[in-house]
Amino acid sequence: MGCSTAGEISGARVLDNSLVSTAVEFKHTKLYGTEIKLSKVKNSFQAGVLLAQSIPKEDLSHLFVLSDGLAVNGSELVKGLMRCLPEKVTVTGGLAGDGSDFNETLTFLNTPPQKDTVAVIGFYGDRLKIGYGSVGGWDPFGPERLITRSDGNVLYEMDGRSALELYKVYLGEHAAGLPATGLLFPLSIRVKDHEKGLVRTILSINEEKQSLTFAGDMPDGKYARLMKANFDRLIDGAVEAAKNSFKSAGSVSPALAILISCVGRKLLLKQRTEEEVEGVRDILGADTVLTGFYSYGEICPFASGAGPELHNQTMTITTFRED
Repeated sequence: MGCSTAGEISGARVLDNSLVSTAVEFKHTKLYGTEIKLSKVKNSFQAGVLLAQSIPKEDLSHLFVLSDGLAVNGSELVKGLMRCLPEKVTVTGGLAGDGSDFNETLTFLNTPPQKDTVAVIGFYGDRLKIGYGSVGGWDPFGPERLITRSDGNVLYEMDGRSALELYKVYLGEHAAGLPATGLLFPLSIRVKDHEKGLVRTILSINEEKQSLTFAGDMPDGKYARLMKANFDRLIDGAVEAAKNSFKSAGSVSPALAILISCVGRKLLLKQRTEEEVEGVRDILGADTVLTGFYSYGEICPFASGAGPELHNQTMTITTFRED
């Protein structure tokens, strides 16, 4: 199982234009994998429903997801999965990347890599201990604006004005590089007075329709606010994600950790990118095998006991240990 990336993680190293493979053997845990073509279903929600319906449910404890990063609405995919999964099942994973090009992403499960595909692996049994954590580290700036017209993950208007026009005003000279420069200035969306927001990254723009397409839903009635980078907080966010994954798995060092971090973080951190991976290693321990990639979106619960969400611009960590 694997996917194309916007950068690869092997140990505490961050690589580009490489192939990273990790072999994992389980003594007690059973696996079941399947995949689906997005072009063969009505929408991303239905893809999630059909994937969840197609896997055995008895003794299922965790589902790991790798999805096409461009043709999917990650929020709807997660909602579809959760519609048909037992409540106790946790879900983590990420969206495939294509560097900063946003042209084509590939995913595979026992097949050659192919676009337009979502793959999942189910983990079965009670001997496997899963930990997870997902933290960003971005700072908000500018006013909150009400989303007044959208359709799924396509944003048309905020405060009754063209979303693309407003976005370009804030980006200034960076607007010429859209959609890639949008990675540097994501949007945080939330319901008024709600304590946590979800960060959303642009996948594409439409000049004719003056719209922005994001990796996840941008619902009418929610509030959106631009975010900007704070380098130290981005690295601290990765460390905090590691602490959360460590705690949720019982505060015992795991055998394996899959790190999925957003391409926007990598583009910003540049030569400091390895610092976030090194920070994770310091928390999880030198004996934990680290592997992973830079993505177009991350799937993980906000906190232990919460349902999974589609995130952008976070470091998401999934840890594995068999008892």
